[in-house]
Amino acid sequence: MPKLKTNRGAAKRFKRTATGKFKHAQSHHSHILTKKSSKRKRNLRPLITTSASDNIGLIRLLPYA
Repeated sequence: MPKLKTNRGAAKRFKRTATGKFKHAQSHHSHILTKKSSKRKRNLRPLITTSASDNIGLIRLLPYA
């Protein structure tokens, strides 16, 4: 059986944690920041984990992550 290829787009956006979950940056924090409040921008900063239903597809995209 051939080796599985990692989806490079997903590899740049998601990282696997030690417990097997996936973490990623939040959206809406890259441009048009002047109209967003400081509180809203601050809360978009930390990385968050994906939902359990999304992990199934990510495991397929990132077999070796």
